[in-house]
Amino acid sequence: MSDFDRNASLPWGTGVARAGTVEYDQGLRSYMLGIYNLMTLAVGVTSLVAMGIFMLGKGSPVVQALYMSPLKWVVMLAPLGFVFFLSLRFERMSYSTLLTTFLAFSATMGLSMGSIGFVFKAGSIVQALFATTAAFGALSLYGYTTKRSLSGMGSFLMMGLFGLIIASLINMFVGSGVMSFVISLLGVLIFAGLTAWDTQRLKEEYDTVAGSAELAAKASVMGALTLYLNFVNMFQFILALTGQRED
Repeated sequence: MSDFDRNASLPWGTGVARAGTVEYDQGLRSYMLGIYNLMTLAVGVTSLVAMGIFMLGKGSPVVQALYMSPLKWVVMLAPLGFVFFLSLRFERMSYSTLLTTFLAFSATMGLSMGSIGFVFKAGSIVQALFATTAAFGALSLYGYTTKRSLSGMGSFLMMGLFGLIIASLINMFVGSGVMSFVISLLGVLIFAGLTAWDTQRLKEEYDTVAGSAELAAKASVMGALTLYLNFVNMFQFILALTGQRED
């Protein structure tokens, strides 16, 4: 799983004075819509790359090189490297460079997920994708509209996420089917909660960037990265729970 420091607040200033309520609401809607548009674009890039890998066929030399040789470790670990790079360097990067790097990351994630089509049946993948989209949309809408503060839930979810990562690493060596099921179930619940929490957090952080179009644009890329990671991880766990494997 790929993730980054969700607890780190944006470093740009301490907030801006709100203009008129109507103007502020329009700016907030535009900001959040920009985040969702970028996230959707990244999911689309990932899907296209993964579909391209599947269309090449399992016996393709390219596929053999990507998943059947030592290069597979590069394919697996490259997305994590991108996430760390973006998390550490985004303040120093221009918007165009940040956006290009984000899209390159989503393409690399497509390579990493390209083997899914050789493991699970196409119908199962489509069903998991629809289920993830519906769940993500509902949870993000809840996080955006609820008046209840979800900040307390965030710390609990982050602890659960770290525990999930440790359990996944252990199960790589143990190979327990029961443990895999429990990890997948917990993964769905954790990333469902993170989707609502991150949406509310991104909405609240708009105040810190509302005074600068450039800062808001860069923050929208990082917000899209956050929601993209929630979506992709939730999809993978749902697919692991419900997907039918190829014979």
